[in-house]
Amino acid sequence: MTEIVAGDIGGTHARFCIAEVTGGRVNRLGPPVVLRTHEHASLAAAWAAFAATQPRPLPRMAAFALACPVEGEVLHLTNNPWIIRPAVLKAELGLDVLVLINDFAAIGHALSQLGPEDYAHLAGPEVALPEDGVITVLGPGTGLGVAHVLRRGGQAHVIASEGGHVHFAPLDAREDALLATLRARFGRVSAERIVSGPGLMNIYTSLCGMEARTVRISEDADLWAAAIAGEDRLAAAALEQFCNSLGAVAGDLALAHGANGVVISSGLVARIAHLLPKSDFAGRFAAKGRFEGLMQGMPVKIITHAQPGLLGVISALNTTLD
Repeated sequence: MTEIVAGDIGGTHARFCIAEVTGGRVNRLGPPVVLRTHEHASLAAAWAAFAATQPRPLPRMAAFALACPVEGEVLHLTNNPWIIRPAVLKAELGLDVLVLINDFAAIGHALSQLGPEDYAHLAGPEVALPEDGVITVLGPGTGLGVAHVLRRGGQAHVIASEGGHVHFAPLDAREDALLATLRARFGRVSAERIVSGPGLMNIYTSLCGMEARTVRISEDADLWAAAIAGEDRLAAAALEQFCNSLGAVAGDLALAHGANGVVISSGLVARIAHLLPKSDFAGRFAAKGRFEGLMQGMPVKIITHAQPGLLGVISALNTTLD
């Protein structure tokens, strides 16, 4: 048995745990310690805070999933001010082995560790994910993470991407108006401006402007709570638009990847999993013109495992060592 520290570093939270690994399989993920990134000056400071919660020294082997492209001498997290220099980080943290990967590449690696019980069906045929083919992986959080997994001959090849930054493509008149409103604010409007945690506020404030109504809710957390509870009409309408746009973007990415299946992984999506089937997620996912039949035959699943990022980054480290 080998002990490894796993870290999942996003825009809002940094999650750490100690994992036990035997023969390439994760036997156990220890209790995760979740830290708010804005309360720590750097990854090293968050690491020290995690170490202070443990009863003994940390293992000298670690793997981190990072919410940014993992290439170059200096890494800038997309929605987090931390700056990471891979060349010095291993020594700074006192490690013998350190692996860094993209956060949604980590979700892609987690697929090899998950079983049927770790998924909930969302759209398309209720069948298993393909053992041979391409699986699109995405999830809205502080941003919109995207990767894809190529399965061939019993091997899985995980490809990270920044697909969340593709242009938002409106499908109807209301989305045309939404795009125009957001273009006036941001210039270029990516899918992430809408399909992400902060995206709900962008949708909501745009709807308020379209109806010449006062913005009554100003905090993201309050807006999500009101939208999920249905306590505010425009908040609920914003959430419906969010669900529909998530379906549209997931379908666009699957079509671009040549996918045979889609997996969504997100704590945010877990909160609205009961609402997604009531929305037009499935319709928007499949609404790809001449390829509608192809899209209707593609399984779409939500990961229900509590910590797929931590699970996946450990799997990636094992792959690297092999």
